[in-house]
Amino acid sequence: MRFAFLTSTPLTPTEGSGTFVGIRELERALAKLGHAVEIRPLRFRSGFHTLDRWLYNAGLRLAPPRADLAVGFDLDGFLWARRRRIPFVASLKGVIADELRNERGWIRTLLSVQAGWEGKNVARADAVLVTSRYCAEVVRREYGVTAGKIRMVPEPIDLAEWEVRFARAPRRPADRRTVLCVARMYPRKRIQDLLEAAHRLRARVPELQVRIVGSGPEHPRLVRLRAQLGLGGTVEFLGEVSRSRLAEEYVNADCFCLPSVQEGFGIVFIEAMAAGLPIVACRAAAVPEVVPDGVAGILVEPRSPERLAAALEEVLTDAARRKEYGEAGRRWAAEFDSPRVAERFLEAVRVP
Repeated sequence: MRFAFLTSTPLTPTEGSGTFVGIRELERALAKLGHAVEIRPLRFRSGFHTLDRWLYNAGLRLAPPRADLAVGFDLDGFLWARRRRIPFVASLKGVIADELRNERGWIRTLLSVQAGWEGKNVARADAVLVTSRYCAEVVRREYGVTAGKIRMVPEPIDLAEWEVRFARAPRRPADRRTVLCVARMYPRKRIQDLLEAAHRLRARVPELQVRIVGSGPEHPRLVRLRAQLGLGGTVEFLGEVSRSRLAEEYVNADCFCLPSVQEGFGIVFIEAMAAGLPIVACRAAAVPEVVPDGVAGILVEPRSPERLAAALEEVLTDAARRKEYGEAGRRWAAEFDSPRVAERFLEAVRVP
């Protein structure tokens, strides 16, 4: 089967974040199954992403995809889909109408415009793919999509590739209890709660180290907060790193923590569990679907640095519990291996 993947998301892990990872892994898995996938990426960039996304979609009408089926990620396809001649599926990695609730000012305004486009995209699609039950509920509520049109396909992870990276990653001396966080720094990720929790934990876990991979709009504010809390020797911002370096961070950590309050899925949780890390996160959005509470880690009330600190202390001071959670997480991560997810995708896109 020939697929056309339509996406204005930058095709790099730095800018495209989890959306890029999901698209790339699905494309590779489908190719291994013998299907042809053409990714139609954003090629022109003005630096104003909302304008770029509109221009990308306008361009699809001038050069429509040639395939058996087109998959538009998030809002992409909304202009072309009105006059399409092949089946069209909208695949939502998150729901923009939900994500904008945690933003402020002009960013929220621009996301509101994009949410309108995304609403048109799902209305014109033959089927709508979502990554979680949480996203399915939001799509019904925000865009009025009927339940019969929605199919759930989780994000894929190439476990074989990650296992090679983990095996090759150098090990560092285990002289500190290390918490790893990996995120694009948006307000909804609530990384400030992790810093507040680290401030509380320093006296209870003296050898604590928090390492944060990623960058984004919140980075300057978080750097200032680190200074205000006196966490210079405890919290390290690593910025964007290569996939090999990320594997090194995973295998040298004792625990993974991302206190996000809005996740359509959260592929970094699966990556961390694949590395055998116990998880501490929040009972919010799709996170409980991705991280089994009390099995692969501990989920706490969102926006509560105090409860986050207590859960981190439980995990960091109990080696047996870390091992138990880590082994369970590895088993759970196998459910999202890319060949399995690709088969679910193929079943979901069989449109009338």
